[in-house]
Amino acid sequence: MLDSGHLLLGPETSAFEDEFARYLGARYAVAVGSGFAALSIALSALGIGDGDEVIVPALTAPATAGAVRRAGARPVFVDVDPLTRNLDPSAAEAAISPRTAAIVPVHLHGTPAAMSSICEAAARHGLHVIEDCAQAHGATIGEHKLGTFGDAAAFSFYPTKNLGGAGDAGAVVTNSADIAEKVRRLRSHGLDSSGVAIMLGETGRMDEMQAAILRVLLPHLDEANAERRELAALYRHQLSSTPVGLPPEHEGAVYHQFAVLTEHRDQVKARMAEQGVLTGIHYSHALHQHPAFAEPHLHLPVAESLCARLLSLPIQPEVASGHVEQVVASLRRSLGA
Repeated sequence: MLDSGHLLLGPETSAFEDEFARYLGARYAVAVGSGFAALSIALSALGIGDGDEVIVPALTAPATAGAVRRAGARPVFVDVDPLTRNLDPSAAEAAISPRTAAIVPVHLHGTPAAMSSICEAAARHGLHVIEDCAQAHGATIGEHKLGTFGDAAAFSFYPTKNLGGAGDAGAVVTNSADIAEKVRRLRSHGLDSSGVAIMLGETGRMDEMQAAILRVLLPHLDEANAERRELAALYRHQLSSTPVGLPPEHEGAVYHQFAVLTEHRDQVKARMAEQGVLTGIHYSHALHQHPAFAEPHLHLPVAESLCARLLSLPIQPEVASGHVEQVVASLRRSLGA
């Protein structure tokens, strides 16, 4: 790739776009610089901006709400379903106002959101749906892969993702030729083929190195996701007799994270670390509790409760394979300490 002299928007990027779209069963994939850029550019391509409201689940990464703000719109936080931990379709529909332009369901930890209910509600109210697929590469509902249910979808290829590169990268996926063309312009300062800026854009291109790496990894994604499902099944079996709450079961989930629910989460995490088992917290605060998006009078009890109790166990095959029993034993000891 380096010898070719094509560092941006070259043959590796074009080939990856075609291969990723084909993998998902979508018409178009447009490579961009990050998952954040993918979501903000997708919103802009759909004409969402100043004065608009976008419904977002309160339990997700700050980048989801940040991208809405970057597009010029206002994120409206709603609670999540206690079982799926994803956007509650009823809460989303109840939050719709005359200014609502879109709903952004997040497939948290690789578990599919209730896309049928969400898309039906959006259709009733004339709203766009943009899927946040940053944690859901290869996840499915029935025979269809996530990223193909809404008007557009945003993917991140951050190194820790199920399909991750060696730096920041992302993609917008859509079945609309018009949206795909707008995304291509927006990722390069709004320029048309003659170099004239016909809209306001940004520096949002994926570099050729990331595209080349992702092309090598993409053919192995399904195999890697199958390994994650096997590890998740082992965890479920060995944790069945413990007091921890297990992640939702969905045949199409890809387990970007395997997050259990436990009381005294921070103490359990610290005790496991003392035993050499590192865990994660995704996420410690609901979005409306972050200073950047603070809404002190908003109370979303499910999201707030989950944020206080979720603990992510190692699920990455390169880390967890052969160590599930060790992790579970450490968790059991830490719960009983």
